[in-house]
Amino acid sequence: MPVFTLSKRLSFPPAHLAIKEGLLAVGGDLSPERLLLAYRNGIFPWYSKDEPILWWSPDPRLVLYPGELRISKSLRKVIKRNGFQITFDKAFDAVIQACAEAKRAYGEGTWITDEMQSAYCELHRRGYAHSVEARQDGKLVGGLYGIAIGRAFFGESMFSRVSNASKVAFVTLVDHLKLLKFSLVDCQVRTEHLIRFGAREVPRKVFLEQVAMAVEKK
Repeated sequence: MPVFTLSKRLSFPPAHLAIKEGLLAVGGDLSPERLLLAYRNGIFPWYSKDEPILWWSPDPRLVLYPGELRISKSLRKVIKRNGFQITFDKAFDAVIQACAEAKRAYGEGTWITDEMQSAYCELHRRGYAHSVEARQDGKLVGGLYGIAIGRAFFGESMFSRVSNASKVAFVTLVDHLKLLKFSLVDCQVRTEHLIRFGAREVPRKVFLEQVAMAVEKK
């Protein structure tokens, strides 16, 4: 399969045409309209500072269905102690900045470039991008952010400055999404961390079908 080059025209090739590793297209921009179109079609941007914008749709796709959330006994004890104050959409800019600064297991640097931060902050202002904050004594110690469209939540990144902070934020988010009857949480690619929470890999074809229905739900 070829990797497509995007023009200024607001469109994407079908996600199932991505190459084996998941790369679908190169170029385009990070306008709110293009980003929302991408997520609606099971596509997301992921690239480094010195690269052009790269658009991906992996196969398989890691997905967490809210009703399948698993919480370990040790984490349940942490949650029961109520050591974190969890809020929603109170510090989006600070959360995405912290995610960009977080050290990653796969090496130095971040894919959350200044351009990406500006784009997602604009999506937050428009009501699509959301953050979950974990605080201790008023200090931001963990959190995550992602995109909500219809009844689908597309997770992007998380950070933790204190043990279990991002885990408690994530559990709180999924419980909240369950109450709102969200269909799925897109976790993009496999990580053992999210597998332990109950996320599982599904074929891209299945994911695309489920996303198409979920984003249309009110």
